[in-house]
Amino acid sequence: MNFDNDLVVGKLRRWEKFLAAYRLPEWDAIPDFGLYMEQVVQLLKQYLDYLPPELRQTEPITAAAINNYVRTKILPEPRKKRYYRIHIAYLIMILTMKQSLSISDVQKILPADSNETDVRAVYEDYSLKFRRVGLFFNQQVQSGAEGIHSATESNCGNAVELLVIESALIAGFSKILAEKLIRLCGADTEDVLAAENTPPQP
Repeated sequence: MNFDNDLVVGKLRRWEKFLAAYRLPEWDAIPDFGLYMEQVVQLLKQYLDYLPPELRQTEPITAAAINNYVRTKILPEPRKKRYYRIHIAYLIMILTMKQSLSISDVQKILPADSNETDVRAVYEDYSLKFRRVGLFFNQQVQSGAEGIHSATESNCGNAVELLVIESALIAGFSKILAEKLIRLCGADTEDVLAAENTPPQP
């Protein structure tokens, strides 16, 4: 693969700067006066702008998806077609987690019947964790990119490919761990241990 070293270095520096400053909105900053669907979609697009433009879907957040979350009870029903702080907080968590988890797995983590006090506590913990993980990820990327910063034009492609591979492996292991832990929720201990001790089939 051929890469322009200056282009890659510039992209990594912009990504580092952006992630260092990016935060999910604080609970009290989320509107609580009742928004209609179109307003909710626009607000979420502003809040969740951490995806680089070239990776964003044409319509990453849609009314149809939000209606589906209500229908499948992962999101509480709106009140008289209006969405409040609790709904928007749920949507922020759903939309950020669905980057790596299935909606059914997200639903196991975020039961839609929680009261506002519980949702606030979960959202505040989630926002803090989101920030910490973002900063940690940034450090990992910068560490993995050291070879790119010192690369010559002839070996830049190899250094970038190694960072791509490292990023893909981290994403894969993280997804596997999250899914394994979700499967343990409500699982019978003996069944889990028996499955682990069962030899693989040829």
